Amino acid sequence: MSDDDILALLLEGIDEGRFVTGDRLLPERRLAETMGISRARLRRALDRLTAEGRLFRHQGQGTFIAPPPALEVAGHEALARQVTPQNVMEVRIEVEPALAALAAERASRAELDSLDRLMRATLGVEDIAAYEAADEVFHYRIAELAHNPLFLSIYQAVRAVRRHAQWTDARRLSHSPQRIGLLGRQHETLTRAIVDRNAVEAAQLMENHLMTVSNALLRDRGTRSVICD
Repeated sequence: MSDDDILALLLEGIDEGRFVTGDRLLPERRLAETMGISRARLRRALDRLTAEGRLFRHQGQGTFIAPPPALEVAGHEALARQVTPQNVMEVRIEVEPALAALAAERASRAELDSLDRLMRATLGVEDIAAYEAADEVFHYRIAELAHNPLFLSIYQAVRAVRRHAQWTDARRLSHSPQRIGLLGRQHETLTRAIVDRNAVEAAQLMENHLMTVSNALLRDRGTRSVICD
């Protein structure tokens, strides 16, 4: 069996759910045995799919077909009860432009190609659930491509708080098809800046994008904020 055959078999098993439990791949040993290949050959296929942004690995958690669940840290649930949408957007506007700038400087060519593919999954999407899934993968990939584990940990903490917060449905209500189209186009220009290694422009475009999200989320909740208007 060639490496391409292994890759095709792996993708087929993932798509059909045979190699997946929830969002997580089967453990490497079990997966290799199921596919009838060595773990070394399996790892090569997993490395390739990870580099392409189709899989996500997290130390101690395993390999995921979507961004891994945010690590649970004591106090996240209690913190989520206090945090407002405005609080979250203030932090995102500080952190994510820096991540975009670092991604422009540090990502490999293969990683940039994967980001471009993930960005395209956010274009022309009308279903809110499909957009949100593609959007989460896109932003998580930028955080990964910054190649700074401490920044990634901070980003994960924001994800954890958002997951526990009671107001998370507000985003679903604030995204009309027209707004989804606008956000997708912003993803496209942001990706171009990262691919072109323009760190300054990438940071500015990310900030502009998050301001658009903030305006939509907070205005539709009837919340006035210095970061919105």
